[in-house]
Amino acid sequence: MLTRLLEVLLIEALRSTAGPTSPPGLLRGLSDDRLAAALRGMHDKPARPWTVTELAFEANLSRSAFFDRLRRALGVAPMAYLLHWRMSLAGNLLTQRELSIAEVARRAGYGSTSAFSVAFSKYARVSPTSYARREVTALAP
Repeated sequence: MLTRLLEVLLIEALRSTAGPTSPPGLLRGLSDDRLAAALRGMHDKPARPWTVTELAFEANLSRSAFFDRLRRALGVAPMAYLLHWRMSLAGNLLTQRELSIAEVARRAGYGSTSAFSVAFSKYARVSPTSYARREVTALAP
């Protein structure tokens, strides 16, 4: 998981510099102290059933101010970012093949394997099992 996050951060760093005038992306969000608090929460506890209200509280902003500020900084709405983070985390866990689908679902914040499978299939356009098989095959020598 950490390796994947570092890859994303490196790509973002190469594409832009952090700051309020940089293009939307994770580094821009992390350069904003208030947004960074909410982003850290999502990254540290992806399985938590976050709401925009709870994330706004983490950022010490009103719900609407948080929503607008994060959307401008990252280029996506808060819950869309959280979904992307959870699916990236799940994809990484699936390729490691050390955990069951149920455990991956739990770590990604889903209460049931079926709900996770539906969400992951919609997001990745392939079932979690097929994704794991495909990624492991792609990495094989």
